Amino acid sequence: MSVATVSAQITLSTGLSGDEEVPGPGDKNGKGWVTLMIEQDGTICYEGKVQAIGRELTGAHIHIGASGVAGDVVVDLDPFGADITGNKATHCVTTTPQVAAAILANPSSYYVNVHTTAYLGGAIRGQLGD
Repeated sequence: MSVATVSAQITLSTGLSGDEEVPGPGDKNGKGWVTLMIEQDGTICYEGKVQAIGRELTGAHIHIGASGVAGDVVVDLDPFGADITGNKATHCVTTTPQVAAAILANPSSYYVNVHTTAYLGGAIRGQLGD
């Protein structure tokens, strides 16, 4: 995981894997990465890539939850609105400034989860702030 700060924007990156799914099992062959650019006003732009998740994508979200803990969705990354080229997606979504501030203040308490028809609870996961 890397963190970079540019003015009012914070960039967080994480790898995604089925091994990180809680309670699991996640997709043992699935993997990927995501980079989030989070603005204090609540704008979240992302670029991500997933591989070998094997089934139709049903969603992608930012959840609240420390490593090893399953948590609630706090931001829908709306992958169906994303610009998709191959298996790489780019998109911007909006949340409240309060949610953005909470993620920025403690990124390790949040994770990105990608869901598929075969893994409705989550195929691959990556913890922010680790």
